[in-house]
Amino acid sequence: MNKEEILKLSQELLTAEKNKTPVVPLTDRFPGITIADAYNIQLGIIDTKLGRGDVIVGKKIGLTARAMQEMFNVKEADYGHLLSSGVILEGQPVSMSKLIQPRLEAEICFLLKHDLTGPGVTTANVLATTEGVLPAFEIIDSRIKDWKIKIQDTIADNASNAAVVMGGKLTRVKDLDLRLIGMVFEKNGDIAVTGAGAAVLGNPAQAVAWLANTLSEYGITLKAGEFIMAGALTAALPIKAGDNFTASFDRLGTVSLRFV
Repeated sequence: MNKEEILKLSQELLTAEKNKTPVVPLTDRFPGITIADAYNIQLGIIDTKLGRGDVIVGKKIGLTARAMQEMFNVKEADYGHLLSSGVILEGQPVSMSKLIQPRLEAEICFLLKHDLTGPGVTTANVLATTEGVLPAFEIIDSRIKDWKIKIQDTIADNASNAAVVMGGKLTRVKDLDLRLIGMVFEKNGDIAVTGAGAAVLGNPAQAVAWLANTLSEYGITLKAGEFIMAGALTAALPIKAGDNFTASFDRLGTVSLRFV
């Protein structure tokens, strides 16, 4: 795709987000769109938001769990940017009027204490570079109509990110086997689904290593102080006004969220 097309689609997705009006899938209109094109569209969105005063606070990894890949019929992970405008404080109710077609994911979030630069990053490197992990929610939302997404659509749409909520407990990773961290995901007081860290590319730390190595191809480093959302442990849950959610993680604590 040429620069004009990339800029046009970046602005189209920004308008869809602002007006809460999803658009026809990009892959339907541009069958030849590549992964690189999609990331360039995403960067166009992020650059525009940064120009408006937003700040990058981290990255998100998407589609790491098989359940999520099956939900959206894709076969590979992707990544997006986390912005300060999309960080919601735990206990702060979320208005459905700000969203289009949201779903909720429970994830393990990494806080980095040192920069992490690929290639060649391993799970051990990630653990040595991590200040601690937190229980977290990601609200995903699609500016693509009816979630009819292929991998290029979701990448262009900042990996379908809307917002993140982090629990209040930071746990050191020393002596933790993140693969074995169990999670109970409750909706309105009932257990909706359960999962474990191993659902995230075999190990959430491995997902962060994948991200660092993938970003190295674009000359991007994961920075100290950034939050890295490692990916959903289960399929995402649908949301409606009045819903209350809690995710309880073995040894990591809980995170809760309410929609109005």
